[in-house]
Amino acid sequence: MTASLDAARRARELDALAGETIDVLVVGGGITGAGVALDAVARGLSVALVERGDLAQGTSRWSSKLVHGGLRYLASGDVGLAYESAVERGILLGRTAPHLVRPLANVLPLVPSMSTVDTLTTRAGLAAGDVLRRAAGTPRRLLARSRRLGPAGTARLAPAVRTAGLRGGLVWWDGQLTDDAALVVAVARTAAAHGARILTRVEARSVTGDGAELTDRRTGATLTVRARAVVNATGVWAGDLDPEIVLRPSRGTHLVVPADRLGGLPAALTVPYPGESGRYVFALPAAGGRAYVGLTDEEAAFPGEADPLPGPSDVDALLAALGGVLDVPLTTGDVLGTFTGLRPLLAGAGSSRAAGRSADLSRRHAVRLGAAGVITVVGGKLTTYRRMAQDAVDVVVAARGLDAGPCRTTDLPLVGAAPQAVLARVPAPRRLVHRYGTEAIRVLAEAPADLRGPIAAAGVTGAEVLFAVRHEGALDADDVLHRRTRIGLVAAEAAECRAAVAEIVTFGLG
Repeated sequence: MTASLDAARRARELDALAGETIDVLVVGGGITGAGVALDAVARGLSVALVERGDLAQGTSRWSSKLVHGGLRYLASGDVGLAYESAVERGILLGRTAPHLVRPLANVLPLVPSMSTVDTLTTRAGLAAGDVLRRAAGTPRRLLARSRRLGPAGTARLAPAVRTAGLRGGLVWWDGQLTDDAALVVAVARTAAAHGARILTRVEARSVTGDGAELTDRRTGATLTVRARAVVNATGVWAGDLDPEIVLRPSRGTHLVVPADRLGGLPAALTVPYPGESGRYVFALPAAGGRAYVGLTDEEAAFPGEADPLPGPSDVDALLAALGGVLDVPLTTGDVLGTFTGLRPLLAGAGSSRAAGRSADLSRRHAVRLGAAGVITVVGGKLTTYRRMAQDAVDVVVAARGLDAGPCRTTDLPLVGAAPQAVLARVPAPRRLVHRYGTEAIRVLAEAPADLRGPIAAAGVTGAEVLFAVRHEGALDADDVLHRRTRIGLVAAEAAECRAAVAEIVTFGLG
C-alpha cells in the first residue's frame, strides 16, 4: 500500500466499506484516533478511521507544538506520568519521528522577582528531569543535561529579557515539533501505508459496539459499516458517542507574535506565571519568523463544532506575564493571531491537589468500555499519543478476542522519518526536511517549476500545497491553509494567499 492520501483513494475506500465487516472502526481523526489506527493496523487488524471534518481538525492542531518530558508532572508528584512522557519523547526524537521532532533549548531567566528558594526548587526539578531522561533511555546526544548559565549566557539565549538585576538563568532541553497537525497527518499516512482506510468528511452516526451508520459529508451518501470493535477517539466530543464519559474541558490559548520582537528567540523563553506556583508562561520559536506565547489553563464551555476562542482576559494575561521580564514588553499590536484548544480532561480525575480548577485535573489518559460496547480513549496529551493508542488497542484485542500481533509502534518510523545523519544529507531546503523528512525531495520534484517558490510570508511554497492535495488528503483550501501549512494561524496571511491556494488545490484535484 502507498502512504498517499487523495480524493480518489478516499472515494474508492469509502465505497468498499459498504456491507463489509472490519476489525476496528476508529471514530476521530486527531492524534489519538490516528495513533489507534496505526497501532491496530500494524498488528495485522483491518482498520477504518472516519473523521467528520479533516485530519487534526480539533484539539490536535492547537497544542504548544512541544514533545515534553513531564517536568510539570514531577512537580505535582506524578512520577509515573512524568516517566511515561519522558519515554515517549525519546521514542519520537530518536526512532519514529526525528524529522518532525528536534531538541529545543529552554531558558528560565533568574530575574529579581524570582526568589532564591524558587531558584533552588526549580534547579532541583531540572536535575530530577535529567535523572528521568536517563531512566527513559534518551541519550545526551539527543538531549543535553540541564545547567545554570551566567547573565551573559542567558542574554544570548533570551536577548529580549531585561538585563537589569539578571542573575543568570537555568537552561534545559526538551523536544519541539515542527507542527502538531503535521504529526497527525504523518501518523495517518503511515497507517494508510499499512492498509488502514483514512476517511475524512465522513460522519459516524448511530454508533454501537459493532458498527455505525456513516454519512459522506461531501455527497450526502450513507452506508452501514460493521466492525468487531469501535473506538471512540473524538477528544472533547467523546461524550457525544458515549454519554457515560463526563469531561471538563480546559482552555489553552496561545498568541502568535513576530519572533524578532523577542530578539529572534534562539531558545524557548520560560517565566513563572505571577501568583501561581508551578505554572509558567513561555515563548516558543516557530517557523516563518513567528513565535508562540502561551499557555492558559482555564475551564471552558464546550463549543460544539466551532473552533474555540480565547477567553476575554487570555491575551492580556499572557502579555502581562511575559512582559514582566522583557526589556520592551509586547503589546496587543504585536499579536498577529491567536489559537485556542480544549484539553479533553476527565471530570473527577483530580491530582493530589484537591482544588476544583481544571488546571488541577490529571493529564492521564483513560480507556473505557461503555455499556453500548464502544471503547473510548480520552484524556492524555500529544506527547503520549502512541502509548494511549497502545493501551486502547490492547483493550480492543482483549475485549473482542481479536487475533492480533504485539504492538509495533515503538520502533515503527513514520513516513519521511530517518536518522538525523541521513536527514542532514537530504538535498532539499532545511525547512522542508523538517516537515517532510526524506519526502522533501519528492515535494519539489513533483511540482512544476512555477510552484516551487513561496506563496506566503511564512515561506510556504506552491509545491507544498500540491503535495497536500495529492498525498496528504487535503480536499479544499481550508485544509491546506489551516491544517497542512498553518498559514491560517495569521488570518491576514491566509486572506492574502487564499485565491492562490484554491487555484493550486483545484489543479491538484484535477
